[in-house]
Amino acid sequence: MRRDDNDDPFDEFFREIERMMDEMMGSEGDVHIDRDTAAESGDLHVDVHETDEEVRVVADIPGVEKDGIDLKCDGNVLTIDAGTTHREYHERLTLPSRVDEHSASATYNNGILEVTFDREDESADIEL
Repeated sequence: MRRDDNDDPFDEFFREIERMMDEMMGSEGDVHIDRDTAAESGDLHVDVHETDEEVRVVADIPGVEKDGIDLKCDGNVLTIDAGTTHREYHERLTLPSRVDEHSASATYNNGILEVTFDREDESADIEL
């Protein structure tokens, strides 16, 4: 159910921020803070770290129980599905290099998901 804008106690606060930003930017910009879209989007904050040996994905998934997280990987794409009764997250992340999906190890602690994969060799030697 969507609340009426008149019921939002922060509405005036955000209008004032928009006004100050517009004033600061002059005729260059028209700032608008779209809080409804940000609150309902369910986008995850994800960082990917890559070394010669592994690929590590770190995702911030606040408020989700460990049992509410589903991970899938085909070696190129990591799919993260997570949710609670209030919010759903779905992230499909193309990894920077091919990984061995069977080498995956994952931890989830205090809302932070960390998934580590061994990198696969980029190419195989073919003997004649």
